[in-house]
Amino acid sequence: MAGSIPPANGQGTRPDGQPANGKTAGGKKGQRKKPRRPRGKTGSGAPPKSAGKTSPPATRGGGTHEAIAAATPAVVAEPSAAPAFERASTWQKPLPHHRQAYAAIDLGTNNCRLLIARPSGEHFVVIDAFSRVVRLGEGLAQTGRLSDEAMDRALGALHVCADKLRKRNVHLARSVATEACRRASNGQAFIDRVRNETGIRLNIITAQEEARLAVLGCHVLLEQGNGPAMIFDIGGGSTEMVLVETGETVPRILDWQSVPWGVVSLTESIGAIADDPHARAVAYAEMRRRVDEGFADFTARVTPIRHAAQGERSIRLLGTSGTVTTLASLHLELPQYDRRAVDGLIVPADSMRDISRRLSTMTPSERIAVPCIGRERSDLVVAGCAILESILDIWPAERLGIADRGIREGILRSLMATGADPRGPRRTEAA
Repeated sequence: MAGSIPPANGQGTRPDGQPANGKTAGGKKGQRKKPRRPRGKTGSGAPPKSAGKTSPPATRGGGTHEAIAAATPAVVAEPSAAPAFERASTWQKPLPHHRQAYAAIDLGTNNCRLLIARPSGEHFVVIDAFSRVVRLGEGLAQTGRLSDEAMDRALGALHVCADKLRKRNVHLARSVATEACRRASNGQAFIDRVRNETGIRLNIITAQEEARLAVLGCHVLLEQGNGPAMIFDIGGGSTEMVLVETGETVPRILDWQSVPWGVVSLTESIGAIADDPHARAVAYAEMRRRVDEGFADFTARVTPIRHAAQGERSIRLLGTSGTVTTLASLHLELPQYDRRAVDGLIVPADSMRDISRRLSTMTPSERIAVPCIGRERSDLVVAGCAILESILDIWPAERLGIADRGIREGILRSLMATGADPRGPRRTEAA
């Protein structure tokens, strides 16, 4: 049946044999808090300079050896955006580190996401979260600008985020914008508008910083093993592949590449597809060709490393994105998305390929009828499948790790590491 995608090779496994839900127990209920004044607005320091050579236009990456936890940018607090929330400038004793709330906002090409959490040992406990599809990059491939409708949708979501930051009395926050704002000619004007209307100070980060944060947020889900591993993030406007060397703590980045093909940008670049099998096959092949071309330099650089890893049977692969979590849900035949079942899952790569190819042959109405896809993802999932298949060609692991975590979690880990410093976090206004 067209709307049914059964699993191909079993139900998948986890490194520890247990469900991974991204949450950790711990933390006591806080006692009644004394009022304390807010400490300014969200911001972030400048991202690290791009390492290595840059490929032709909009394809970023290059050989680099870098610890992902290094050089945490300076941040400022943003518990309140409006003057009505300012309090008298009397000093208040700061809350203990484990009771302070930290927040991360990731405004991508397709989604706006917020995560608020408190430290719990080496991990953190999520106390609030928000996610909304805003399609900020809709039409960007054709016009080079963010449309008024897309900016209004994103602002609506960011107003929700600002309200949550105030209600949760956030101690430190960092808010970032990615590929859509990097590419749009009016990206900075939109950032200024967001600050004026919501008080949220978004920072447009580089592709390298985006890759670093994604790795920092999800690397704990890598399978145990020796040798290099590949981590990738399929976004709305770009896709990042990062080759890392794992160690006792955080991985070291050996090489990375960013291409301007995400599920939104790739879909829009292809345009309308005629409703017949041949046209769908031609469009899918063209998507594959464009992604392969974008990653060609990176593929050449990592091929010797891939051959060595394959010879030692130590090739590992971890993906974070809506594409991989959606396809993992189909592999498990879930009636609806369940993060606890998907985050940390390890599935056969052949199963993901099989699901990708079958989705690429379906009509839009058939994809809408598939559980965990629906109308919201039906027009974008095929581009995600094409990108995933290209990645599996570049780094042909037998198993694929699935992460429902990434940039936001990477930001939170950076903030908490800074906030735990007894000297206190650096607080400086973002440019």
